[in-house]
Amino acid sequence: MAQFYSAKRRVTTRQIIIVTVNDLDGFGQGVARHNGKALFIAGALPGEQVEVDITEDKRAWARGKTRKILKASPDRVTPKCPHFTECGGCQQQHVSPALQQSSKAQALSRLLSQQTGQPAEVDTILSGEAYGYRRRARLGLSYQPRSKTLQMGFRKAGSNDLVSLTQCPILKPELNALIAPLHQVLSTLHAVSTLGHIELVLADNGPLLVLRHLEPLIAEDREKLEQFSHKHKVALYLAAESDTLEQVNGEMPFYRIHDLTLTFSPRDFIQVNGALNEQMVSQALAWLDLQPEDRVLDLFCGMGNFTLPVGKVVKNVTGVEGVAALAAKGGYNAALNNLNNVSFFQHNLEEDVTRQPWAAEGFNKVLLDPARAGAAGVMDHIIKLAPERVVYVSCNPTTLARDSQSLLTSGYQLERITLLDMFPHTGHVESMVLFSRK
Repeated sequence: MAQFYSAKRRVTTRQIIIVTVNDLDGFGQGVARHNGKALFIAGALPGEQVEVDITEDKRAWARGKTRKILKASPDRVTPKCPHFTECGGCQQQHVSPALQQSSKAQALSRLLSQQTGQPAEVDTILSGEAYGYRRRARLGLSYQPRSKTLQMGFRKAGSNDLVSLTQCPILKPELNALIAPLHQVLSTLHAVSTLGHIELVLADNGPLLVLRHLEPLIAEDREKLEQFSHKHKVALYLAAESDTLEQVNGEMPFYRIHDLTLTFSPRDFIQVNGALNEQMVSQALAWLDLQPEDRVLDLFCGMGNFTLPVGKVVKNVTGVEGVAALAAKGGYNAALNNLNNVSFFQHNLEEDVTRQPWAAEGFNKVLLDPARAGAAGVMDHIIKLAPERVVYVSCNPTTLARDSQSLLTSGYQLERITLLDMFPHTGHVESMVLFSRK
């Protein structure tokens, strides 16, 4: 006798609850309590009563998504971007700038206090425009064969899928204005199906465009791109390979800071928020209390964003950077600005530095601006140098807390903490801390 089996239908129950939100974490998630544990809620603000879909339920915490707002917060604002709910570039356009800043400051203070075992209050917040601030962006390109259309935009949150942008209000207006006409011209290229991505940068001498293409461009495509660049006054660069760059037209890009000119390659790292960068550099120089006889060490110096302004004031300054091209560009910019008391060296600062030619210098002040991994590899050397003051610029509160512990247990005290609102509407927390030797 034949037996027939039918697959059992899996029954899933989605838990929906109503909670009152009492806090906002540094990443823009509302925080409530449910079943005795923290519940992190995307899209919810403090003081709001919300209906929540539980998406993840762990032993110590849970995560949810706002389903319906039953009582709204006065700090809830209307996002300016029509793509906000889809695009992964921003997470907090629904939050007032004041609440974004205060929640990040509280999260930073809480983390530093817990990790260092001493009070660590943010005493200042440096901020600028909430929109139209970003002078650099990388947009993905993806050709859709079925619809024969080109997608251009940022990734969706937690996905590799692109959101096709018509505008991006956090970009500088000069870059935002390029999105629609650029998409239009790229869509007409014969190479439309083999384009990789574009990079847009606004230098002080105008916008530039880098196009990554995976196949050689025919003459007709190059001509269309050149016509676009002339019409919109955009410097054009083509990248046939990930590590090559062909300058088709335009001048060398640069930006000005503290009456200095810093040239850069389109792919060199520069701070994307120019106005905040100016404020940050000014405060770092003030915190270092620079004097004419000072000898300053600038670690993770890039192409001299801090190094060159410091060099205008002190006896000498040494910049050390892991990327050879950036260190070379720093030396070029020092010569360009007639700063003969500035030296640049290339070295991987995660490796031993004690035998480096610059390491034995008698530096009395140190500035460091590491990447997200922090500066664990050089903290011992900084402590051996025993500088009077250390200014630490951080893009990751976790590694800042770890490295701060090294200084605090070696005779330094934490003097000042500033939150840098470098990336409004995102979860990035940038900060700057001043340490002085007891």
